[in-house]
Amino acid sequence: MSSKSDTHDVGSSPHVVLFPFMAKGHTIPTIQLALLFLRHGAQVTFLTTPANRAFIFESLSNTTANIVDLPFPNVPGIPAGVESTDKLPSRSLLLPFLTSTPLMQADFERVLKELPTINFMVTDLFLGWTLDAAFKLGIPRLSFGGWNVFTTVIYDDLVLKRQGLLLETKSNEIVVHPNFPSIKLTTNHFEPHLVCSQFFVDQLDAALKSNGTIVNSCSELEPRFLEFWNKERKPKAWCLGPLCLAEPLPRKLVSQEEQPWMKWLETKKETAVLYVAFGSQAEVTKEQSEEIKIGLENSRVNFLWVVGNNEELDEGFVERVKGRGIVVKDWVDQRRILRHESVKGFMSHCGWNSVTESICAKVPILAWPMGADQPLNAIIVVDEIKIGLMVETCDGSMRGFVKGEGLERTVRELMEGEMGKTVRKRVEEVGELAMKAVEGGSSWMNMSELIHQTHVSKYT
Repeated sequence: MSSKSDTHDVGSSPHVVLFPFMAKGHTIPTIQLALLFLRHGAQVTFLTTPANRAFIFESLSNTTANIVDLPFPNVPGIPAGVESTDKLPSRSLLLPFLTSTPLMQADFERVLKELPTINFMVTDLFLGWTLDAAFKLGIPRLSFGGWNVFTTVIYDDLVLKRQGLLLETKSNEIVVHPNFPSIKLTTNHFEPHLVCSQFFVDQLDAALKSNGTIVNSCSELEPRFLEFWNKERKPKAWCLGPLCLAEPLPRKLVSQEEQPWMKWLETKKETAVLYVAFGSQAEVTKEQSEEIKIGLENSRVNFLWVVGNNEELDEGFVERVKGRGIVVKDWVDQRRILRHESVKGFMSHCGWNSVTESICAKVPILAWPMGADQPLNAIIVVDEIKIGLMVETCDGSMRGFVKGEGLERTVRELMEGEMGKTVRKRVEEVGELAMKAVEGGSSWMNMSELIHQTHVSKYT
């Protein structure tokens, strides 16, 4: 079902179809990409599923975007109506969820045939099967993984070009990219069972066979990796981000009384607050959560900690830190929190959306990667762009256990130390560069070129 006519007249405007994977970390940047296409005068059709429609409609309702639903398949073990990874009752259902999406291909192709002339489609990296439909219908396909160029470069070499290497490598053994030997990687930077799975390899392969790949980054953030990719690899990487800048902050969400954490931040304008959040998918163990409490309590810094649904609130801890710390279990508007004048640091899992939001808010990061591509993002944050510090782990590895005393030290350093001052100054500079890239700079020009190329010459 469509929110607007499926037969709207595209006229002289290029028409792009967007289709994200059903996870908030993929859907949100695709919504932002849709807003950016609209700003550049394109017509947008956004494909989703019935249960995800309301979330997308909330952001696109006041635009000309055409929202079209595709039926979500019945998957054994996954309750009816669960059509997004954040709603899965167990992480064990993630792979069945991922591998069920090809069952949508017939409906996907049917909808494409019913739409007006499509200049190109942008479909999620995890929806590699859409390439087959693109070939069949003669529609150019660009992939979108929501991550950065660095991750694309690393996965291309260590997952596609040297298949099996990560599975054969010992946990403490160093592996390097032949073109970037200064970057030392181990298997702790990956989830070998996932990135080396046939499913993941197939998705990467489909992306490389597409007409291009869209990247939520800008050339100013990772110039050497972008230059390498577009000179030595295919398809072309189009840096159009940071995409979070395409979506303006709402002037008013709800009343301040309905957002006690925002009201609390208002009382901290004269101090520095550490924002702590690990995303919607991270699973923090009870043992690790206890160490976080110790580190935050002993650091004596002000903090706002958003805990996951699987974490229990400790009333004793909440009472002890009352006045300088607040623990939140509700959904929060992360961009609004990061933009608050009192927030001077972000302890983050380094999901790429969170990293770009922090950059654009000019807030330095205390990197604590927990899975997926997050360890690679942490390298970008700490070693490449130099806008953050890394947490201390017991064994020094990227995925090691973090003790309270080590966390206390790194929290204090970020918020009060000399290294913290250095990365805070650096993120101010980088944040300015990122904003200029989207507002008339490199990313804006890339978008203009992409639209012109796909509209005037179909695709070259």
